[in-house]
Amino acid sequence: MTHSDVNTYTASSPILVGPILRRIAPGELTIWCLSTVPLQFAIGLTAEGETLLDRPVETDECWHMPLGNRAHAYLLHVKPETELPTAVRIDYDLKIAQPQGRWRSIADWGADLLYPGEALPGFVIQPQLTSMLHGSCRKPHHDSLDGLARADDWLAERLQQPEDWPAVLMMSGDQLYADDVAGPLLQAAHQLGDKLQLWDEQLEGGGADSGAELRASPHCYYERELLLPKDQLSQNVRDKFFSGVRKPIFTSDSAHNHLITFAEVIASYCLVWSPRAWEGLNLRPLQLSDAHQARYDKEAEAIAVFRQQLPAVRRVMAHLPTYMIFDDHDVTDDWNLSAAWEMSAYGHPFSRQIIGNTLIGYLICQGAGNAPDRIRKHLREYLDNWLHSQDHADHEKLISELFAFQRWDYLIPVEPGVLVLDTRTRRWRAERNLASPSGLMDWEALTELQQQLLERKAVIIVSPAPVFGVKLIEAIQKLFTTFGQPLMVDAENWMAHPGAANVMLNIFRHTRTPEHFVILSGDVHYSFVYDIEIRFRKGSPKIWQITSSGLKNEFPKGLLKLFDRVNRWMYAPSSPLNWFTKRRLMKVSPRKPEGAPEGCRLVNNAGIGLVRFAEDGEPVEVWQLGADGKDVRFDMSDEEEHWG
Repeated sequence: MTHSDVNTYTASSPILVGPILRRIAPGELTIWCLSTVPLQFAIGLTAEGETLLDRPVETDECWHMPLGNRAHAYLLHVKPETELPTAVRIDYDLKIAQPQGRWRSIADWGADLLYPGEALPGFVIQPQLTSMLHGSCRKPHHDSLDGLARADDWLAERLQQPEDWPAVLMMSGDQLYADDVAGPLLQAAHQLGDKLQLWDEQLEGGGADSGAELRASPHCYYERELLLPKDQLSQNVRDKFFSGVRKPIFTSDSAHNHLITFAEVIASYCLVWSPRAWEGLNLRPLQLSDAHQARYDKEAEAIAVFRQQLPAVRRVMAHLPTYMIFDDHDVTDDWNLSAAWEMSAYGHPFSRQIIGNTLIGYLICQGAGNAPDRIRKHLREYLDNWLHSQDHADHEKLISELFAFQRWDYLIPVEPGVLVLDTRTRRWRAERNLASPSGLMDWEALTELQQQLLERKAVIIVSPAPVFGVKLIEAIQKLFTTFGQPLMVDAENWMAHPGAANVMLNIFRHTRTPEHFVILSGDVHYSFVYDIEIRFRKGSPKIWQITSSGLKNEFPKGLLKLFDRVNRWMYAPSSPLNWFTKRRLMKVSPRKPEGAPEGCRLVNNAGIGLVRFAEDGEPVEVWQLGADGKDVRFDMSDEEEHWG
């Protein structure tokens, strides 16, 4: 990056990404951002004409993470001396220190963050979970519009009604497609990495020894599978367990541009969250084969549309408390799907480092803001050591610590409680057949979950994968698993592992667990709502499975229509097939999408989910807000139509 480029960034604003509001409660305020120069901050908070806070951010309230010579991530975690009010709009001013003791207001450096008529951005701390927005699966080069931009439109229409603002914006997985990257986005990541002078690293055991050498490889774009390690141990494991399915790392048909280096991961986060990250980039033609060039050109068209909506994405994340949890694509496809997958992926230093780099990116850009006190207590020392030393040994120590860390789950501070599950790193491995799918949570994690639920009246659970999914699709996944090919169909559902399935279903049946369960999920690239009851039990808890996916992704349309209709035919209430499922003691009633054709229960339209709750935690309205402006409401379920 030239000095003139640096000056251009800094003159308009040194903040390249964010601010993104993260964990917010009456006693804490968390903001994440990334700047091109080191900064000092002050926070000003006002509500209804009263100043609530106006002071510099203290050193122990500011976690500074230098990611390169011109890239600095900040997690500001401020605990006000007096608790902040609830149910009212609070304006905030994130101020940047200037020479001679002056401060530069966000109204100056971040005017594009403001909605029309706003003097400052704001947020609302809702005392009760009256509504929340949720979604997952945001792939930049998918040819749909962006559900996060639809959330921005929705909030703009309610700017003067703070009581209508959702308490939470929940992003329930696949915020970053590390394993499915468009050529233009990867090219932009390299240019941005150069501008920010992001740290390079030593690569061990692969087809390149450093990020710079990787960039110089003729296989850098669309052919990264050719850089995979070829040692005998890794190959033997892959041959034994994957039987020709080219796994585990960036080798599927959609993963030829899999992110590899830490610099690529950080630059990609910048590019998917901020329009400013794209400024000054020159996506000049690459030297590609005809087939790859055709793919690049098609992806470039989708990326151009994606970029146009980024200002709206940046604005809504600066106004709503935003929470995140990983799913597989944030790291790599089929992440920890089976014990065999883990043996292959973690058994070689190169694939281990690739997975580790995406986890470091998750820690910095997503995980730290969910539960700041816990993350800083357990992981800050290891991250800071590597960021300041850039030593390969410290890099490996950090990766090892991240692989061992088991506290990515968290509780969102709002009533009723919102429990966000980690369904990726504490898996219940199949011991008899290592190639069988692992349970999404192991026995110990599920036991801890049950303890958190005891005596609660209501709870909202965020599970990236639906607990109650489409039976036909689960049956197809089971069939492929039976023939030893779970990777062919991503056989990752709660019912795929008998132990995890039975424990989870028993949690719902426990007499001391909540009266109301709401399960919010994503992952599957279509949306649906099920009302669920326990058969043969008086006073059964009410359970709702609400799935919204994707933010910017969709299921193949013709195939989903077929699955939808065949599923209703094969698993009708009278069908004996219901007795072969693990949830046969549950009555599952699908809600009909408003205006949907007869027989359709699944919505296949990119967007974001909206759920409104009653005081007792019951969902009273469920919508899929279409990224294209076509919103769909799910009607109350027809009690005459249910599946076992």
